[in-house]
Amino acid sequence: QVQLVESGGGLVQPGGSLRLSCAASGSGFSIAQMGWYRQAPGNQRELVAHITSGGVTTYADSVKGRFTISREYAKNTAYLSMNSLKPEDTAVYYCYLRLPTQVFGSWGQGTQVTVSS
Repeated sequence: QVQLVESGGGLVQPGGSLRLSCAASGSGFSIAQMGWYRQAPGNQRELVAHITSGGVTTYADSVKGRFTISREYAKNTAYLSMNSLKPEDTAVYYCYLRLPTQVFGSWGQGTQVTVSS
């Protein structure tokens, strides 16, 4: 199981931008599926964005056009660039990685994103 460490969360005003990072340790990053999930108080954890090993991306309707998921293979790191942030984006954001051999992947510890004026 790989280790994932998220960073980049914080407090931003509505309309602001933020970039989250997910650094992965261990082997298999180049062939792994990766995603960003979020969970707000009282809500279930939901998929925000996903990227395959080949770079194909998928987004939740609520963030499509505002968020971008990417990965930098040389750094074993995935990113979530968030623009035009809204208060409803407030949540703990989690990085997820799944290797082809896994049914359930690995989770990071989460990073708090708060959008408020």
